[in-house]
Amino acid sequence: MSSSDIFIGETIGTAILILLGGGVCAAVTLKASKARNAGWLAIAFGWGFAVLTAVYTSAPLSGAHLNPAVTLAIAIKDGEWGDVPVYWAGQFLGAMIGAALVWVAYYGQFHAHLTDREIVGGPGAQDTKSVEAREAAAGPVLGIFSTGPEIRIAAQNLATEIIGTVVLVLAILTQGLNGEGKGLGTLGALITALVVVSIGLSLGGPTGYAINPARDLGPRIVHALLPLPNKGGSDWGYAWIPVVGPLIGGAIAAGIYNVAFA
Repeated sequence: MSSSDIFIGETIGTAILILLGGGVCAAVTLKASKARNAGWLAIAFGWGFAVLTAVYTSAPLSGAHLNPAVTLAIAIKDGEWGDVPVYWAGQFLGAMIGAALVWVAYYGQFHAHLTDREIVGGPGAQDTKSVEAREAAAGPVLGIFSTGPEIRIAAQNLATEIIGTVVLVLAILTQGLNGEGKGLGTLGALITALVVVSIGLSLGGPTGYAINPARDLGPRIVHALLPLPNKGGSDWGYAWIPVVGPLIGGAIAAGIYNVAFA
């Protein structure tokens, strides 16, 4: 695979991943969406199908890593680091493109949701408490773009992301790689999609299961940049956990693979 193929494949694949994954979060969250309040099952399966679609689309070009933690683990496993920056660049760019496309697809719903008085409060509420209350009410919109904890305990949140990523990456390394060992094959795409659904249902409750630094950081940046009214903050104090946790988890999974399976 050439560097251009890798970059294009990862950009397209990660954009599709975030468009469909963030899209199901928008569908469940936003006012005037036909799928509003569809629940966690819809989100978990929506992200699983997003992975499946993205992998099948991008695998011929790049091997469909779509996740810096996966790229890191494969580099540790194989000892080949030359293409890591190209993979990561495509993944983060694709994640930002996908998040922007979610905003385009749900533009009217974002506006209706974030200007609804029942959601963000009525006019004239300009004191500090009202601003904080308005941001808290608008906070679920951030969840369309990035993850956040239900209980903010940094050590637990970090551990949850590490554990979920270890499960994901081990599944990819042990049975999801194609013949060249560079990415996901046809069967591996289906296995990985089902693993993502399983992680969402079993381990997604505490933090929203980022398990992918690009999936979280790229859309969080887009959330900060988009001209959304009453959108609240982007929670940068938490942003390091869904980046560092999955990278640690990917490295641990690669170590386990090299010791137990190689």
